Amino acid sequence: MIYEFGNFKLDIATAELHDGGEIRALEPQVFALLVLLIENRERLVSRDEIIEKVWDRRIVTDAAVASRVKSLRQALGDNGKSQRIIRTIHGQGYRFVANAKALRATSGAWPEDATDTAVVTAVEHSDRASRPSLAVLPFRLIGDGGRYAALAIVLPDELITELSRLRWLFITARASSFRLRESDSEFREIGRLLRVRYCLWGTVEVLDRRVAVSVELVDTADGGIVWANRFSGQIDDVHAIREDIRLRVLRELEIQIPIHEAARARRSATENLDAWSAYHLGLQHLYRFNRLDNAAATALFHRAIVLDPCFARAHAGLSFIHFQTAFMRFTDDISAEIVQARRFAERGVELDPLDPFVNFTMGRTYWLEGDLDSSLGWLDRSTMISPHYAQGIYARAWTEALAMRAQEARVHIDLAMRLSPLDPLHYAMLATRAFTHMAVGEDVEAAEWAERAARSPGSHVLIAMIAAAAHALKGDAVRGSFWAQNVRKRNVALTSADFNRAFPIKSDSMRTRVQSVLGKLGF
Repeated sequence: MIYEFGNFKLDIATAELHDGGEIRALEPQVFALLVLLIENRERLVSRDEIIEKVWDRRIVTDAAVASRVKSLRQALGDNGKSQRIIRTIHGQGYRFVANAKALRATSGAWPEDATDTAVVTAVEHSDRASRPSLAVLPFRLIGDGGRYAALAIVLPDELITELSRLRWLFITARASSFRLRESDSEFREIGRLLRVRYCLWGTVEVLDRRVAVSVELVDTADGGIVWANRFSGQIDDVHAIREDIRLRVLRELEIQIPIHEAARARRSATENLDAWSAYHLGLQHLYRFNRLDNAAATALFHRAIVLDPCFARAHAGLSFIHFQTAFMRFTDDISAEIVQARRFAERGVELDPLDPFVNFTMGRTYWLEGDLDSSLGWLDRSTMISPHYAQGIYARAWTEALAMRAQEARVHIDLAMRLSPLDPLHYAMLATRAFTHMAVGEDVEAAEWAERAARSPGSHVLIAMIAAAAHALKGDAVRGSFWAQNVRKRNVALTSADFNRAFPIKSDSMRTRVQSVLGKLGF
C-alpha cells in the first residue's frame, strides 16, 4: 500500500518514505510508528497501543515514545508546536491529522481505488507464507575501513544476488532491505516492517592489513541468533574471503533455516501447522530411511499439499518417499512405487520447473529404473539451477560412479561434502566416495570410505551392505563378515539381487565382482 500526503509518499511494501524525488531514511521504529499512525488516521492511537505494536509490549519509558515521535516529526518537517501532521493528545496518545490518500499497491495488482490495507496485507502474507523469508541488511563498518569501506555494502549485495537463486527462500529486494539499518534491539521491528522471518547481517572491520567479517542469521520473531560465523584474513586476500563468505553462507542457510523451521514447527500446536512447517517436519522424518518415519513424512507432505496444493516441494517430498520405498524394498510392488515417484516428481516440475529439489527428485526416479543417462540429465539441471545445491551434486556424483565415470564422480562428491559437511545424507556421500574407488579397483581406499559411511549417523542398511562388499573386495574377511551380520540383523531378507537393483552398476565386470563377494558373504 502507498499513502500520499503533502509532498510525501509512504510505500509500506518497500519500506520507503519519499519526499518529492528524495528518499528519507527512517529508523525501523520510527518507520513502524508512521505506518501505525497513518493506517489508523481516523482515530487516536494510544501510548499503550504504540508500545504494543512498535515495541512488541516491551517495557519502555514515556521518553522513548516521545523521542520516536520527535524523530518522526523532524523527518516530516513537523514539530511539537505546529503539529500539522502528528497531533499530541496529552495524557492519551497521538493522531495522524494530515490529509492522506491511499493509492494502489506497488505491484500494480490492485484497482485504482483500492484502500483496504487488510486485503493487501493478507495477499502479501499468502505470497510469503509458503516459504521462509529473509532480508539481507547492509553490514556495519567498524572504523573507517579506508579504501575497503565499500565491503560493508558489497558483501550483502552479493549475498542478495546469490540467495535469490534459492527458490525455496523469499529474499527481500535490496531497495527495501538497505533502507533499514539495524541495532541489536530492532530485529523484531525490521521483521515486522519487511514481513520477513529472518535477517542476515554482519560487521566488517579492517585493521592494519587484515580484514575480519562477522555474519549472523537472526530470527526476527525473538531476535535470537540462528547461526553465526567469523571470517578473517589478509587484506590482499579479500577476493578469496568474499568467495568463501558467499559459499559458506549459502551452504549454511540451506542447512540452518530448514532445521530452525522444523524446530519452530514442533513448538507449534499440531493442528496449527502451516504448509511450510508441515513440509519441514516431513523432511525431519524423510532422511531416516525406515518405514515408520516414511509413514510420518508421507502424512506431513500430504498435509502440506492439502494446505497449499501448488506447493511444488511437498509434491517432490512425496516423490522422494516413493523413491525411498522402492530403493529400500519396503514393498513387493516396486513398479507401482516407481510410477508414484515419477507422478509426484512430474507434478512438482509442472508447478515449479526451476526448483532444484524438484529436479533432483525427478532425476532419482530414473535411477530406480537403471536409466542413468536420463537421471544425469535431470540432476545436471538441478545443479545448473543452483550450482551450490549439495544434494543435487551428491546425487549426480553417485550416478556418475555407477556409470563408471569415477574421476568426475570424485570431483563432484568432494565438492558436495565441502558444501554440506553436516548434510543429513552425508553418510551417502561417503558411500559414493567408496564407489568411486571400487570403480577403479582401489579396494583399500574403498573399504576405508565405506567403513566411515556405515558408521555415520543416519546410515541405512544398504550402506552397511556396501561396507561388507568393500571389505570383502579388500580381502578383509573379518570386517566383511561383521558388516554382513549387521545387515542380516537389520533386514534378514536382503539379497545380492536387491543390492544390484538399488545400485545399478553399469559395468558388467564391476557388477560381477561385487556380486561374487556378496555371494560369498551369504547374500
